[in-house]
Amino acid sequence: MIVGIVGLGLIGGSFARSLAETGEHTVYGCDINETSYLAAKMVDAVNDRLTDENVGECDFVIVSIYPQAAVDYVNNHKNDFKDGAVVVDCSGVKRVVCDGVSEDANSRFTFIGGHPMAGTQQWGFGSSRASLFKGGSMILTPYDDTPIAVREKAKKFFVDLGFADVVFTTPEEHDRRIAFTSQLPHVISNAYVKSPRALSHRGFSAGSYKDLTRVSKLNVELWSELFLENADFLADEIDLLIDNLSQYSKAVRSGDKEKLEKLLEDGSNSKKVAK
Repeated sequence: MIVGIVGLGLIGGSFARSLAETGEHTVYGCDINETSYLAAKMVDAVNDRLTDENVGECDFVIVSIYPQAAVDYVNNHKNDFKDGAVVVDCSGVKRVVCDGVSEDANSRFTFIGGHPMAGTQQWGFGSSRASLFKGGSMILTPYDDTPIAVREKAKKFFVDLGFADVVFTTPEEHDRRIAFTSQLPHVISNAYVKSPRALSHRGFSAGSYKDLTRVSKLNVELWSELFLENADFLADEIDLLIDNLSQYSKAVRSGDKEKLEKLLEDGSNSKKVAK
């Protein structure tokens, strides 16, 4: 199968490496950063450059760039994709992408929104690796009229690359859940390290500090776009967290041991339920 990859950063680069490792596919890739493409070519993660001319040869196209850029790429190339091709984006939000792709996109090819549940606090091709998706979950948000055969084709494609599970859902449900499981933790981590105590933590921090601060360093341009494109769901999660934190603050300041124990117990029990 011929696979095209648009964007060779952490995610796109890892897809390229994973595909190359199988030895079963021809991979075309491109990136706005020429250095990323050359790096991918140097380690044989891609066979050749993905262009407007050869994108029509691809059976599968992975669009791994920022949300609005993904929309623009798919719409601008809707007449270039191969008949029967499957095009999957990997943006961290889905409503803006799936709603933005042209309504006639599925006339010749099939567009499916996607989001690999994998990543690190690093970005760029240099941080990519073939094993990034091993045991992870791939979320797909196909349109209602997407044929079952195409859904199964996409599922098999990602399972073959090491994903342990492929979850089908709607763009809205994806964005609602991802606001809590991915976006909110980044906000918390980024805000947490703004304490003056973060400058003098050495020798006084262990696993919990490292866990909480792991994603405080982020790609500002990318995550700003993701947050703003999912503003309604994310803001609701932030406001709910503030309300919950205020209860802890009141219990601690007032010395209300009974209230504090109840709050801690509720949180502990919630973790048990949400394994």
